Amino acid sequence: MRIKNLLGMNVVDTNAKVVGKIEDLDFDQDIGKIQSLIISHKNNIISNKEITVSYSDIENLGDYVLLNIAIDLDSK
Repeated sequence: MRIKNLLGMNVVDTNAKVVGKIEDLDFDQDIGKIQSLIISHKNNIISNKEITVSYSDIENLGDYVLLNIAIDLDSK
């Protein structure tokens, strides 16, 4: 899968909650690996939260990104 295909994908945590969409990636060119994902979560019409998760927190990639952690949107 290409990096550009990841951008905009829905992210779901272990509680089956849609956390948000991938907005950006932290890519380490020296080792050629994605280090973390930056997820945009809409609070309401005006504001967004940015959530950063490590690439190791990804369980599976498919039609959406499945995390192996739960995200508490109230504390982020």
